[in-house]
Amino acid sequence: MNRITGIYATSTTLGETVRSFVPHPLPPADPPLKMASFTALNRQAELALARLSGVSGLVPSVDWLLYSAVRKEALLTSQLEGTQATLTDLFDEEAGFKVSNTDDVAEVTNYLQAFRLVQGQLRDPKGLPISVRLLCDAHRLLLGGARGEGKQPGELRQSQNWIGGTRPGNAVFVPPPPERVAELLSNLERFIHDESTDLPLLVKVALVHAQFETIHPFLDGNGRIGRLLISALLEHWKLLPEPLLYLSGYLKRHQLEYYRRLSVIRTEGDWEAWVSFFLEGVAMAAAESEQSIISIASLVAADRRKLLQSPKSSLASYRLFEQLPMMPRFTVERARQQLDTTFPTANSAVQILEHLSIVVEVTGQKKNRSYSYQAYVDLLAQ
Repeated sequence: MNRITGIYATSTTLGETVRSFVPHPLPPADPPLKMASFTALNRQAELALARLSGVSGLVPSVDWLLYSAVRKEALLTSQLEGTQATLTDLFDEEAGFKVSNTDDVAEVTNYLQAFRLVQGQLRDPKGLPISVRLLCDAHRLLLGGARGEGKQPGELRQSQNWIGGTRPGNAVFVPPPPERVAELLSNLERFIHDESTDLPLLVKVALVHAQFETIHPFLDGNGRIGRLLISALLEHWKLLPEPLLYLSGYLKRHQLEYYRRLSVIRTEGDWEAWVSFFLEGVAMAAAESEQSIISIASLVAADRRKLLQSPKSSLASYRLFEQLPMMPRFTVERARQQLDTTFPTANSAVQILEHLSIVVEVTGQKKNRSYSYQAYVDLLAQ
């Protein structure tokens, strides 16, 4: 591959001369992308997304699926950056239980807030389109809290950053100088909204993500915002009607290869290898999400039958059961609030579900007891 994908700008940072990489605008040129090298992969990925869209009809409420899928993506994209929070930590925090690694959980919940902001804007006829401004707004939420202080939440960086190494001089990669960031992002925004290109949409998503990561426009949170951008583009280009794909799981399993393929774009001009890797990931992640939906639907259907066939079941226990996929960890008081009923009625409903082994008590206490839809939690955590 003889393609040149950018130029090097020389500047002085922290008292030493560094060469930072400034990418050429998209799409790749000289030569253009070799479409034949991933046409079959693109078709496979598109079909996998179509199957994923179709299988979501297996459950009574797509909200169940979104609750779990969005949280899995939030968790996995944060774990790529080193957070140690688990899915149970996230459910416990939402239930009001005490969690030990509060800072890590806060980072995941910040991602959820950023995601909701972007999705809400894209679905609002008067909302912001995918743009630098929208990404900055999402970044402000992502870095909210103590860990984000001093990292300019919501603002494009004003200083040179680097990846790997202890300083720019020994870094693995040095992104563009700060004075070039706004222009580069503007070019990227134009490419996103340019309808004249005949590139397949999934290929465009792959190109945009890699370009964003190369620009690295923020002091922190670039990886998470870049992966959030993938979800936003899938919805923007109607490749997936709901955010049911958790691609970060694939990227986390192949983390070294993920970073290597991005690097090879800059060092060897090999866009094709990155696009192929990305399309393989979409196909695999979509198949995994599809299987997860089938497993969740099967579990919930089996437990629902168990409840309906029980002579002890009640209207309150059935109503509580229908809440479980979006409230997998809870107290009796939380159940009472969700059902808008009395404490004795809520407690009776919980006891029925516990008797049927649908939920389990997790504290071992006589008072202030907490419950878990454990089979569902375990299924999601796989």
